[in-house]
Amino acid sequence: MKFLYLALDLFSLLGPLALSFDKRVAFHKRWKALFPAIFVMILIFIPWDILKTAKGVWGFNPDYILGIYFFNLPLEECLFFICIPYACVFIYECLNSYVKRDVLQAIHRPLLIFLALFLLLLGFTFHSRWYPAFTFPYAAALLLLMLFVFRVPYLSRFFLAYLVTLLPFLLVNGILTGSLLPAPVVWYSSEQILNIRIITIPIEDTIYNLGMLATTVLGYEYFKKRFA
Repeated sequence: MKFLYLALDLFSLLGPLALSFDKRVAFHKRWKALFPAIFVMILIFIPWDILKTAKGVWGFNPDYILGIYFFNLPLEECLFFICIPYACVFIYECLNSYVKRDVLQAIHRPLLIFLALFLLLLGFTFHSRWYPAFTFPYAAALLLLMLFVFRVPYLSRFFLAYLVTLLPFLLVNGILTGSLLPAPVVWYSSEQILNIRIITIPIEDTIYNLGMLATTVLGYEYFKKRFA
């Protein structure tokens, strides 16, 4: 069981990596934009993760990890920030290649404005709980920047990709948070979350994923233009 978290990381990466050489998507040709984007995201999220772990917002079950640490983070947690964004951006590019119709074009702006304002309200209301107090405003601010400052033309397609990636993300996160296991791989302090869960998954994790993916895609699209 010591290899469980590592196996989940590699399982998440294996399919997208193997399919990265598909002729139509040719995702391997985008690596020079993808990896700098992931690196920028890591510069934000790894220190954030280190801090939250130190504050006891969450922690890791030693029964499911190898015991190799970077500061206070297991190796597997660090790899999570490479494997999951890789898989998510791969899905984003596949949707761009295979779904020609922009299905959320007509509704994404009001939907995202409402979501951002709602997340800001929740973050302010629950400012004493570390997980929503940081996660919700970050995701909200990023959405508003993408809407009104950067005015990114791909925002509706990004949001579609986010919705699609929720299914595999929740599957992996469900196992990490204790679904089908006698104990969770990653535990959360009940005092630092809203205690609203999707089965075993704190609702904050879905917004954490939104912020992580938005950060990565924003950098990815920037580096694609720069290296074009």
